[in-house]
Amino acid sequence: MSHSVYALLGLASWHIVVLLLLAGSRVYISTSTGKEANTFAPDGSDVRGLAQRLVRVHANCCENIPLFLVLLLFAIATEQTAITDDGALILLGARIAQSVVHMVSTSLAAVSLRFVLFVVQILTVVCWLIRFLIT
Repeated sequence: MSHSVYALLGLASWHIVVLLLLAGSRVYISTSTGKEANTFAPDGSDVRGLAQRLVRVHANCCENIPLFLVLLLFAIATEQTAITDDGALILLGARIAQSVVHMVSTSLAAVSLRFVLFVVQILTVVCWLIRFLIT
């Protein structure tokens, strides 16, 4: 399999991991505090700490991973993975790292690192788009 395929599967797998972590945190909160499962605010405003950060990490995955998946699928479907293979694992690593940093901290240093990791992802896909368009 190409790096693009590994990244595609990795991004989908990471989204599932984040979903399971979010669900697990809600199960824990429900069982430990008696909070009813149907009372969680979609934006995480009713929970604190890691649980609140997990809500945002999940939302961030929903906001960004589809773009990455579409471009990787396009490369695979059009047999242009030579364009995406070089940056595919960098993209995957930056995506996972951004999520993990967000889960761990919201300090200024962590937010700055998350931004750098986000920029890496965006620059990667912009380079891909340019290469797709000129090829």
